[in-house]
Amino acid sequence: MNRKDTYYIKISDQADPAVYGIGEAGLFRGLSCDDRPGYEEMLDTVCRAIDTYLENPDLLADWPSIRFAVETAALDLRNNGHRILYPSAWIEGREPITINGLVWMGDRETMRERIARKLADRCGCVKVKIGGIEFDEEIDLLRYIRSQAPEITLRLDANGAFTPQEADEKLRRLTEFDIHSIEQPVRAGQWQEMQRLCRTSPIPIALDEELIGLNDSEEKRRMLETIRPQYIVLKPTLCGGIGGTEEWIRLAGTIGAGWWITSALESDIGLNAIAQWTATLGSDMPQGLGTGQLYDNNIPSPLSVSGDRLSYNPAGKWEIPQLAWKQF
Repeated sequence: MNRKDTYYIKISDQADPAVYGIGEAGLFRGLSCDDRPGYEEMLDTVCRAIDTYLENPDLLADWPSIRFAVETAALDLRNNGHRILYPSAWIEGREPITINGLVWMGDRETMRERIARKLADRCGCVKVKIGGIEFDEEIDLLRYIRSQAPEITLRLDANGAFTPQEADEKLRRLTEFDIHSIEQPVRAGQWQEMQRLCRTSPIPIALDEELIGLNDSEEKRRMLETIRPQYIVLKPTLCGGIGGTEEWIRLAGTIGAGWWITSALESDIGLNAIAQWTATLGSDMPQGLGTGQLYDNNIPSPLSVSGDRLSYNPAGKWEIPQLAWKQF
């Protein structure tokens, strides 16, 4: 991926249009359940009847990225349009959020270089995406990590790369490396197979893609009670906005599953909203935030990542670009 379409919703009161809230509708092509024909038309519909959707965000249950934009733009406006949605010690610059260092897939040497950089940054938790190269080469990379940093927390993300036939053996081989958890070992939609793996795997399993597209409360509950994962990974842009993600957290609690929050290639507008909300949740687990670093045209903001810390500088400035806003 070298390009990502991003939409923003800007909300203001007609009496004072200079004060506005802004929210990001971070459509993720090929992954979002709302990546379908009619997306821009739905954005227009929402903007024309914004008061209706502000009053009842559940109307956007099947459009999670748009719901996230509406929710966060409204919170921003409610707090006078300063990009401060949830006051906390994080937004005051006093308590950074601990995040995992993410190692993207690539060829073996590229991944090794990325791993070395994360270790040099003293990341206490590193997440490695696997499934893109030969499994034996990935084993060698994990062995390298443990030889250099035996004490760090190590997460894996398989993105559904294992077949049901090979999953047990691969999970067994991975036990050598004291893995905290592995996300989505087999592709989403195989509830019975995932249930079996969660019951028998020597490594705790986290659901990720399995959550995407499940927007009905009863369907969410049924999936969790069927599979009974050890963890779920929550991306508000993909999992129902803030409201839908809060519901996932409540439902996870009913089966004793842990969770952490992850961004999904949002710009700093969306990342800021997710991070501010995450800071209020009281979780002591490393979160999956900070992907705004990938962009060469990101919006300048007070957010910064240093090693495994995501911070907010209250003296920093937002530089919202002069976009060609469509008026409603």
